[in-house]
Amino acid sequence: MARKSAQSETGMERASSGHTSLLIDTLKKLLRAKSMTYKDLGKALGKSEASIKRLFAKEALTLKRLEDICACLDVDLFELANVARSQSAQSLELTVEQEAALAADVRLLGVFYLVLNDWTLPDMIRHYEIEKAEAIAMLAKLERLDIIRLLPGDRVRLLIPRTMRLRNDGPIRREHGNRVIGEFVSGDFVAAGGMFRMELRELSEPSYALMFRKLERLCQEFNEMAELDSYLPSEKRKTVGMSVGTKPWSMTAISGIKVRGEGVPVKG
Repeated sequence: MARKSAQSETGMERASSGHTSLLIDTLKKLLRAKSMTYKDLGKALGKSEASIKRLFAKEALTLKRLEDICACLDVDLFELANVARSQSAQSLELTVEQEAALAADVRLLGVFYLVLNDWTLPDMIRHYEIEKAEAIAMLAKLERLDIIRLLPGDRVRLLIPRTMRLRNDGPIRREHGNRVIGEFVSGDFVAAGGMFRMELRELSEPSYALMFRKLERLCQEFNEMAELDSYLPSEKRKTVGMSVGTKPWSMTAISGIKVRGEGVPVKG
């Protein structure tokens, strides 16, 4: 009996340690998202940079200290726990059937996007041209697809992690991918407050592999920042598109000079 009790306590300690590590990892991401260093945090808390580093390294954060750090980051413990729990969920894909249903109804796809980004029903109705009856009908469809669960008071609980990704060759990308990308790249990036760069250089295989990993990390950080900002009211957020692409590419596309042995050069 004593052995079972000891094993149970050990299991609880491991679970608690795992939860603490997850919270601390989320705090670190919040710091990065807000461009705060350990030194900045220490100054706000009246601590040295070294002591803050020790607290994070040893995972020795009391509940009071967690509350103090959250206050500096302008979040509360409940929001921190929500973000941490979402971060722990594995990325997954919707089923083919779920994607097909969304791809077939562009307004349903739009409501799905809003729900995925934590828009409430009142915010949807206030900001978009959709009536309450239609919005509720769309939410009911999402529930039948096992994407959300409708709760009292027209609240919604996602049944999928926000880290989900669309299938590379799934119904949504096939039906809407080219149109969405075309609309995105056709606008004036600078006038909209954005940026667009096209770089063309020659890289070794190791350098190309390194750049590929960095781009993947950039996409991950983009989604992490969106997750960390998801607790903010919808009026304090805006939809931001980020397109990342890289592939080996021949200069013949713009120069007309072909590689020996190749066919007719590609015309730009």
